[in-house]
Amino acid sequence: MIRLASKYGDRGADEWPMLFQRILQNVVRDMLRRQKVRNTWVSMWSAFSRRDEADVSDPLDTLVAADEGNQQLSPEKLVGRDQMLGIIEAEIARLPQRQREAFVMRYWEDMSTAETAAAMGCSEGSVKTHCSRATTALAAALKAKGITL
Repeated sequence: MIRLASKYGDRGADEWPMLFQRILQNVVRDMLRRQKVRNTWVSMWSAFSRRDEADVSDPLDTLVAADEGNQQLSPEKLVGRDQMLGIIEAEIARLPQRQREAFVMRYWEDMSTAETAAAMGCSEGSVKTHCSRATTALAAALKAKGITL
């Protein structure tokens, strides 16, 4: 509603319902896109968390799943995960600086497009472009190494 009032207050009242609907659709789409990409990467990274880290554990981690999917991993699997995490971190480090900044701020820090744009000193459209390019480049690089999401 604030966007409608600040950007389109000079327009006629008969245009407001359409404008408000479009603004609302765009905000929801942005949120869903950000959430989809973030969930993909965060769920992948959360599988690599180490048991020896001193962060607070989720109480749901102690429950046993029906398929026993959350049981203690074998040392081979833990080593494999550490190696894969190293590959992913290396690929993120190979991204151009602006893409890496936008990617980390948006999907790890969970900053909005506007917050990320302000922190990076660029437009919201640039942030979206950087994030899209970073995601595409990471997916292609990981796929080339045999890692699929």
